[in-house]
Amino acid sequence: MKQFKDPDFMGHFIDKYRDMRNFWDPLYRNKPARKASLEKLRQFVKTQVPNADIEFVQRKIGSLRSMYRKELNKVQASIRSGAAADDVYVPSLWYYNRMRFLEDQMEVRESLFTLPSSLPSTLHSTPAEASEDQPGPSILEEVEELSWSQEDLSQDKALECGSQEEAG
Repeated sequence: MKQFKDPDFMGHFIDKYRDMRNFWDPLYRNKPARKASLEKLRQFVKTQVPNADIEFVQRKIGSLRSMYRKELNKVQASIRSGAAADDVYVPSLWYYNRMRFLEDQMEVRESLFTLPSSLPSTLHSTPAEASEDQPGPSILEEVEELSWSQEDLSQDKALECGSQEEAG
């Protein structure tokens, strides 16, 4: 599908996609109009890719949107990180600026931080931080280790050998 990746052709495809607001704007929910717009895009794509169908066009649109979203997320993450103006991520995607019309439709998801804002008082990082007022074990309390005597180990080995003899 090299024909589709031609920058001139892709630029025209993106421009046509942008002009068809009913296709990408969430305020337009008219299914027949969206389908008609998709058919127009398919006819345009067929000039370069003769066997293009509706699914092909939808996949290409999805791919363009996905790549744009990734670059947009990188830009927004670098801005949120407090980077200086000179250090803000510069998109490497050549059609990034052409796709900026989608920026309003791209929602930045909040991270799913599952820890409570204040940890329970029973979780202390060191035993020294454990207070007498706060009952409960400290994270660093020693766990009683199991110790095996030589006699226990010999019995386990004998049982293992016996079960192998029965199987054999």
